[in-house]
Amino acid sequence: MLRTRILTALVLLLIVAAAVSADSSWPMLILLTVMCACAWWEWLRLVPVGARRAGWLAGAFAILLLAASAGLLLGSGWLEPGSRAVVLSLAVLFWLLAAPRAVMRAELPGYWRAVPLAMLGLWLLAATWYALAWLFVVHGAAALISLWALVWCADIAAYFVGRSLGRHKLAPRVSPGKSREGAVGGIVAAVLWLAATAVWWPGSFGALLLGRLGWPALIVAGILLAAWSIVGDLFESLLKRRAGVKDSSRLLPGHGGVYDRIDAVLPVAPAAILLLLL
Repeated sequence: MLRTRILTALVLLLIVAAAVSADSSWPMLILLTVMCACAWWEWLRLVPVGARRAGWLAGAFAILLLAASAGLLLGSGWLEPGSRAVVLSLAVLFWLLAAPRAVMRAELPGYWRAVPLAMLGLWLLAATWYALAWLFVVHGAAALISLWALVWCADIAAYFVGRSLGRHKLAPRVSPGKSREGAVGGIVAAVLWLAATAVWWPGSFGALLLGRLGWPALIVAGILLAAWSIVGDLFESLLKRRAGVKDSSRLLPGHGGVYDRIDAVLPVAPAAILLLLL
């Protein structure tokens, strides 16, 4: 199992490295498209809407994102400030208001049935795709990778701190393995990563944020983004518990599904871009 996890992680790292080092933006945009389309396919399976229907819908979503990629590179108007603010702001509002409420209650509202949940996933993943794609096209690979790494740092630190010091459950009815101590460790790690990259990594998300908002706002941003990453993780756990499954799929051997790997990115990416646009 461990060997499978390591091999899958190495393959994924090689794919990301190839996309980052390419002369064109297209490889990374295609990678982001595949990532978000697969995640929505898994989301649809959790809702559920049926395997065949989920496949067709995810394929159509991928085609839509590829068209949006061309529009982003060409600077089409429908991807510019007005629509961008709406897409990102509504996604952030969901992660700020509705998702924490659902996690705290350990249940989804009764009116969130298959179709509303499917459309919610479409909106959230479209916002995530746009945030990551815009960040890469406008600010470059360093900004994108450093933002991803912020989420990884928070997740890894939360895991190890939780295992060693965890005593108080964070959301026992949703994810019994997570602790409040682990959450604090993840937030501290995210803030330290953001502060360190702001100083020594030009072009990183931390450096961009520092240049726009200054140190106090950067620290607050690190705390909020790390906290939201935990909400994203817990919300997926709620969906999986509702569906009665352990992983969103088996697309990534040893790691579960794509959504399992990017659940914490969904709330972080739109909020991060709005911070850069302040």
